[in-house]
Amino acid sequence: MDLRHTMKGRRAMAAVAITTGLLLTVSGCGGGDGGGKPTAASSSSQSDKGGGGAKQASPTASQDQVLAEVKGDDVTLTITSAVRDQGGFVTVSGTVTNSGGQFWVAANWRGDERELSRNGASMAGASLTDSKGKKKYLVLRDTQGRCLCTKFEGGGVDAGKSAEWFAQFPAPPADTTAVDFQVGSMPPASIEISEG
Repeated sequence: MDLRHTMKGRRAMAAVAITTGLLLTVSGCGGGDGGGKPTAASSSSQSDKGGGGAKQASPTASQDQVLAEVKGDDVTLTITSAVRDQGGFVTVSGTVTNSGGQFWVAANWRGDERELSRNGASMAGASLTDSKGKKKYLVLRDTQGRCLCTKFEGGGVDAGKSAEWFAQFPAPPADTTAVDFQVGSMPPASIEISEG
């Protein structure tokens, strides 16, 4: 009888060890793309943009070429750049201008996903739509769920001021150059992607 009980115990321990190993393997495989390229790109882009926070500027600041401009409730979203980088992503940037009489809160631009709610007032809810390929591209995220985009300092933009922003997306196929950019309740803006 001792041999039977010993063998039963060994089988149980082996099953527990195998199950634990499988669980650790599965949990270790999730949460990243394995390449690490978006994270490295985001750190260089964030350092270029001052750490990812939106810088407030006067509305008379010099602007690059305007690719598109859309207007919502006292807010104007201007897109000045959409560049396809060699790392396999597209960086879209521009300014948001508050022409209203009070502080504008960017809370509804963060997106509806639970993971994105921790990004606060940001461009996390932005998307690119490829009508030709019939695909929608969402903002890239790091392994902690933070968007590779601007998080607005103070939660929004002061009345009469502008703030710079950027958002990074997976790149559509190389032959796709025309996409629609949309964030929050703003109307979509048709833009052309240039090569970086």
